[in-house]
Amino acid sequence: MRFATVAIVGRANVGKSTFLNAALREPLAIVSPRPQTTRTNLLGVVNRTDAQLAFLDTPGLHKPRSELGRRMNAAALEAARLADVLLFMTDVNVEGARRKALSLHPEDTELLARLPERTPAVAAVNKVDLCRDKGRVLPLLLELEKAREFSAIVPVSLRDEGDVPRLLDALVALAPEGEPGHAGETLTDRPTSYFAAEYVRESVLLATRAEVPHAVAVSIDEFIEAPELVRIRATLHVEKPGQRKIVVGTGGTTIRDIGIHARKRIEALIERKVHLELFVRITPSWRDTPRMLAELGHEPSGERAKAPPAARARRGRKR
Repeated sequence: MRFATVAIVGRANVGKSTFLNAALREPLAIVSPRPQTTRTNLLGVVNRTDAQLAFLDTPGLHKPRSELGRRMNAAALEAARLADVLLFMTDVNVEGARRKALSLHPEDTELLARLPERTPAVAAVNKVDLCRDKGRVLPLLLELEKAREFSAIVPVSLRDEGDVPRLLDALVALAPEGEPGHAGETLTDRPTSYFAAEYVRESVLLATRAEVPHAVAVSIDEFIEAPELVRIRATLHVEKPGQRKIVVGTGGTTIRDIGIHARKRIEALIERKVHLELFVRITPSWRDTPRMLAELGHEPSGERAKAPPAARARRGRKR
C-alpha cells in the first residue's frame, strides 16, 4: 500500500479543481471560468486498491493585489512545502493554441522557481485537445524538462476520462509505501457548512461579471441540520453599493437565481432538502481587512483549524 499527500499547484484556470473533481468522481470543488475561483486549500482523498492519495487543491498562484491574494498565494506555497508529492499543472492556453510554437507561460517559470526543489513532482499539461497537431505540444514539454526535474510529464485533456487514471498512475508511482493517512470513507476534512458557502459563491461566479465575482465573499450565519431538512442562512459580502445592486438584480431576480442554483448543489451533496436564505451586505475593503479575512476562513498560512471528525464529509453520502 502507498500513501502520499499531493499538492496540486499551478496558475489560475489551468484545471486544478477540475482534475480534483474528476479524480474523486465527485463535483466537490467549485469551478468557474473566473480566475482565482479557488481561495483556500481543499483536501480530497482518492482511494485505490494500491494507494491512497490525499490531494490538496490550492489557489492559483498569481500577482496579488490585496491581502486576500497574498494569503491565497501563501496557502498554496505552504501546501507545496508540506506535501510528499507535487502535481504541477499548466495548460497550452487558448492564445498559445493559435500560435505555431507552444511555450511555457512566464508565470509558470516564476512559479516553478518558488516550489520546493527536492519534493518529487509530476507535471500535467492540460487542454491538449485545443491543439489538433499534437506535435506542437512537444516544445512545451521540452521546456518543462529543462525547467525542473519531473518524474513524469503527462499531456492530458480533462475532457477525456481516460487521461485522469494515467495521471493518477504517475502520482502513485511516487508515493512512498505506508498505511493510509485517512479512513477509507473520508472524502475531505471540510465541514458541510464550508461547502454551503462555497456553492453559494460558485453561483455568484456563474451569475455575475466584471469585478463583482472577486468582490464577493460568503459567510454562514446559521446552519441547522435536521433529519429531513437543513436550514441555512448566509450573507454575501460585497465592497460597494453598486456591487450589491448587481448581486441582488432587478426585482431580486439575480439573488433568487443564485439561491436556486446553490440550493440544488447543496442538496446534491447532503442528500436532504435545504431551506436557504441569502442576504447581501456591504462590507467595505473586506479583502484587505485581516479580521474579516480570518472570519471568512482566510487565516495566515498554517493557522486553519481542522474540522472535528463528525463534521467532515464522507464518501458514500452522494453518488
